[in-house]
Amino acid sequence: MLSLQQAGKRFGPRVLFLEADWLIRHDEKTALVGTNGTGKSTLMKILAGLETLDYGSLDQTRGISIGYLPQEGLELAGRTVFEECLTVFDELREMQHEIEWLTGQLAELNHESPEYQAAAERYSMLQDRFHSLDGYALDAQVGSVLTGLGFGKEDWARRTSEFSGGWQMRIALGKLLLAKPNLLLLDEPTNHLDLESRNWLEDYLNDYPFGYILISHDRYFLDVTIDRTVEIWNKRLTIYQGNYTKYLKQKDERREQLMAAYRNQSERIEHLEAFINRFRYQATKAKQVQSRIKELEKIERIEVPEEEPVIHFKFPQPPPSGRMVAEAEGLAKSYGCKQVFTGARFTIDRGDRVALVGVNGAGKSTLIKLLTGAELPTVGTIRLGHNVVAEYFAQDQYKVLDPEARMLDDISRTALRIPEVTLRSLLGCFLFSGDDVFKPLGVLSGGERNRYALARILVSPANFLLLDEPTNHLDMRAKDVLLDALASYGGTVIFVSHDRYFIDRLATRVLEIENGAITSYEGDYEDYLRRREAQAAGALAIEPERPFTGKAATAGATIIIEGGFEEINGAATSAAPRTRRLNPIKQKQMEDRCAFLEEEIPRVESAIAHTEEQLGIYVSSAETQRLTALAEELRAQLAALTTEWEELMAQLEV
Repeated sequence: MLSLQQAGKRFGPRVLFLEADWLIRHDEKTALVGTNGTGKSTLMKILAGLETLDYGSLDQTRGISIGYLPQEGLELAGRTVFEECLTVFDELREMQHEIEWLTGQLAELNHESPEYQAAAERYSMLQDRFHSLDGYALDAQVGSVLTGLGFGKEDWARRTSEFSGGWQMRIALGKLLLAKPNLLLLDEPTNHLDLESRNWLEDYLNDYPFGYILISHDRYFLDVTIDRTVEIWNKRLTIYQGNYTKYLKQKDERREQLMAAYRNQSERIEHLEAFINRFRYQATKAKQVQSRIKELEKIERIEVPEEEPVIHFKFPQPPPSGRMVAEAEGLAKSYGCKQVFTGARFTIDRGDRVALVGVNGAGKSTLIKLLTGAELPTVGTIRLGHNVVAEYFAQDQYKVLDPEARMLDDISRTALRIPEVTLRSLLGCFLFSGDDVFKPLGVLSGGERNRYALARILVSPANFLLLDEPTNHLDMRAKDVLLDALASYGGTVIFVSHDRYFIDRLATRVLEIENGAITSYEGDYEDYLRRREAQAAGALAIEPERPFTGKAATAGATIIIEGGFEEINGAATSAAPRTRRLNPIKQKQMEDRCAFLEEEIPRVESAIAHTEEQLGIYVSSAETQRLTALAEELRAQLAALTTEWEELMAQLEV
């Protein structure tokens, strides 16, 4: 569809890329990657026709449609959200109006007249085309995309001007997806999406009938949506087959090859120069010297760009807190008549790394604010444990910074024991280099100040970090620094993030806030999704952790929603013989639980057998690892269910 030939672009004396050749196919599913400042967004604008090349050419197939989503800056006004999205179907809507007009004409014209015949032919042609373009389902298409992008039905009739910049970008993305251009160019499309909308976009792109090119700092998103990676590196475009993970491996291999070639070339140049310098003035060697001078002049020098240094930053370890970090009793929060959640009891223990998930508006940020004391509960209490010192990173953290303070001075006052060179390296990871570190904080943009605020937290952390969207505005390098630091951090973390890779690497537990309830799931986000899918499919009835599952009731961040599930007070954890008659209500609950377990245990056994059967058929090493982990999880669940059933039966038989 598109082809770059010997393409080049420069800004003043600075060359972004040269001699770029890239044939973009009709089914292109590609990530455009490279370090900051290499020209990724500029190249996207060139492909979209918004900027021109300085060298080479860009050719495209006649009739191709291209849709481009910039990182930010789009503003929409004058229509409702639904009407704005319908504008992408203006041609179809005009066609629909003509069909309606022709219907009236056909009812009035003489069936024998030439006018009737012409109108009938036009009507038939338009009907066929309208039907082939799914014109009768325009409202359904718009509704589906808006829902996927996180707009509730109550938002559809609101004016676009009522929405913030991030939501305006969602509307613009929705319009592009509905228009279905032959080539989608999406520059950081996930920046303004929550986790659920991001998951929906992944599925949408996997089913997209045409090609697309993505720029993103979300590794997981790239891994599941692309099958080719184009990197701008060393002022050249290099094409790699495979997703982002495969690209990283191939890039390391290619760099090793480049370094080997560079060393060989350097040795050859050194040898030639030594020969020339030694025999330059000897007449008997003049011919050989001239030959080597010509060879030296013809050598095209291999250029190895400087790699950004890998920074491994470790938190100064905070003073330890007590085992219990936070505890809530009967927690409820509402804003007017809107109930966010109610009746929650939970405990967060030292060392937990808890990911909060849920749709926009579910109450993730609200729960974090309650834990920090920034807001008070409507009902119930929250208590921090012994020696707990909380540090809160908000989405608008930049508002609490001193706008007059210079960046390096401000962070140095926070981290008195950290050398300035280390602080400057850390700031470099967060995209502040050179003279940037001497700027007053007030001249930075909101995103830049948020990046700085996060770096500032790293140098002097408390023992309980509450992070609301810490990965916003960070590139992959900064995310890696943050992840490495949090991995070695000795305190407790509860965080909200829309970055799947970040959640999977960091979380040891997932807290889901949904429909006013808070539910705890062991493991990372993949484990959480697997259990949710199992629940939805009815394959495995995995319930939220309860005291009678055989696990310690205080392990991890165990969350119990009052009224959500009935508790059997200690029935499952006590194997001691009963010495008195059970309460009839409690006995009925235990008998019902036994009946459930007697149905559940065979289902889990069947799931284990099915998984072991799948393990006998090799598909890939990744699939084998996944199935092995699933089998182990199922066996552990079976053991817990069996133990629980045996203990309940022992009590009922006494």
